[in-house]
Amino acid sequence: MAATAERFELKLGKATRDAFGEALRELAKTNDRLVVVDGDVSNSTRTEWFAADHPQRFFNVGIAESNMVGVAAGLAAAGKIPVVASFACFLLCNAYDQLRISVAFPQLNVKAVGSHAGISIGEDGPSQMAIEDIALACALPGFAVLAPADEVATRVAVRAMLEHDGPVYLRVGRPKAPVVYGSEADFPFQIGQAVRLRQGNDVTIVANGLMVAAALQAHDRLAETGVSARVLDMPSVKPLDEAALDEAARETGAIVVAEEHLAHGGLGSVVATAVAGLRPCPIAFVNLGDTFAESGPGDELLEKYGLTAADIVRGANRAVAAKRQG
Repeated sequence: MAATAERFELKLGKATRDAFGEALRELAKTNDRLVVVDGDVSNSTRTEWFAADHPQRFFNVGIAESNMVGVAAGLAAAGKIPVVASFACFLLCNAYDQLRISVAFPQLNVKAVGSHAGISIGEDGPSQMAIEDIALACALPGFAVLAPADEVATRVAVRAMLEHDGPVYLRVGRPKAPVVYGSEADFPFQIGQAVRLRQGNDVTIVANGLMVAAALQAHDRLAETGVSARVLDMPSVKPLDEAALDEAARETGAIVVAEEHLAHGGLGSVVATAVAGLRPCPIAFVNLGDTFAESGPGDELLEKYGLTAADIVRGANRAVAAKRQG
């Protein structure tokens, strides 16, 4: 996508979990190998819409996530394309051993979808918040790991996930997501590629999920102070677009990474690892740090734990200052 120069206007669209459910239902019309396995939360993951149209291809295994992944692995071994869905924290934390041994080790074509990710789910509280899911998924050999920004990006990512030959983890969220892309034509996504949303010469903001909209807001605020920020949407955490990062490090010389995730093992970690091996430059990080959140309104939690446009602006300024000092 060609980068644009207009100011970002915050407008809420559908939740990415809703876009996932809609895309799944639509793609099932032309793919009879597609099946869904859910852990008794289909009204939350939105797989209920698939179930309504294709009850013979929908399997509710109950609140038994380990068994759920095992069933999905068996279906994949039999030639089906299983989508296994639950809250991200239940899927990744409860069933990690099955994802590791039953899916990643044999490289089965299972598509794992974690809903209600991050702290933005709000009042459900820390027991329901997946804040480590990207790190866990990235640690599974052979898994692709995706975190789309909005409803359009999610629909495209679901299609790419189903076309990909191999295991995939897709992260989606509960709250309505700000609109980043006007249409699918604006999001020419392929697994392993970033999308440049804004040009910039002083610093690069790398973000995914809900933090992409915050990054676009930060771009506009930085421009008001004379700082030119490039914005990269990085929906593919693994594989990572190292070419885009190498170019960003060379052309802007400073990076800030923003994500709704713990500091360790998420997008910031993989970006830092890549940049260190490609073209080292100052990097600042905007993330949850090393803490659980709490129960409360999602927007207030994002502000309290430092996941806003203002936090990205501060991170960008730190990275730019470090570049100038170096």
